[in-house]
Amino acid sequence: MKNPFLSLILPAHNEEQRLSSCLENVADFLGKQDYFSEVLVVENASSDKTLEIARGYAKDIKNLRLIHLDERGKGLAVQTGMLAAKGEYRFFADVDFSMPIDEINRFFPPVVPNAQITIASREGPGAVRYGEPAFRHFTGRVFNSLVKFTIVPGLQDTQCGFKCFRHDIAEEIFSRQTMTGWSFDAEVLFIAIKRKYKVLEIPIPWYFNPDSKVRLFKDSVLMALDILTIHHNDQLGKYA
Repeated sequence: MKNPFLSLILPAHNEEQRLSSCLENVADFLGKQDYFSEVLVVENASSDKTLEIARGYAKDIKNLRLIHLDERGKGLAVQTGMLAAKGEYRFFADVDFSMPIDEINRFFPPVVPNAQITIASREGPGAVRYGEPAFRHFTGRVFNSLVKFTIVPGLQDTQCGFKCFRHDIAEEIFSRQTMTGWSFDAEVLFIAIKRKYKVLEIPIPWYFNPDSKVRLFKDSVLMALDILTIHHNDQLGKYA
């Protein structure tokens, strides 16, 4: 059997409330496309019924693969899924799908010819945020500005949870990823820019989810410290 054109990777930690609707929407959307696809649910260390729910859907949805990990970390889940995927293009997405699912086709050919890395952006011309509190927006922009001016110059939004990589680039970059938490986005984009890959930002409509698992202050501090770690790793040659 030929490899799929698209692999959709869904990291899932304690997502029992959202996983069912997500997978039903994903199955409906992909079932209408004219390309061959696969879905990888990477469940890691959930304490609720996420794994049980995922197992049920793996029996019912064609081309859905379930990967279970005992260790937490969104970065670890995404890395595992990216390296296990078989698709020509590999797209990871948050289970809450704060971006409408039909936006996915804007991230790879034919809409983006010769796409290397395409990332969703909540900033810039054409992007729209719905329902986000002003303070949440402000703090998010502070961190993104810090990332932009220290490790990934030129990118407006590094933390939006929808990113697509061409298969060979995904394997090259994610095999060098070291961070398993929230900062992995900044790290893989740093590696990509260091290796001279083209990163294209796609402005999207984005809907704020008040149930977001990001702990605004604690995670922002930890991610700021991780920027220093990325610089240190680079000096040690870990991304060479």
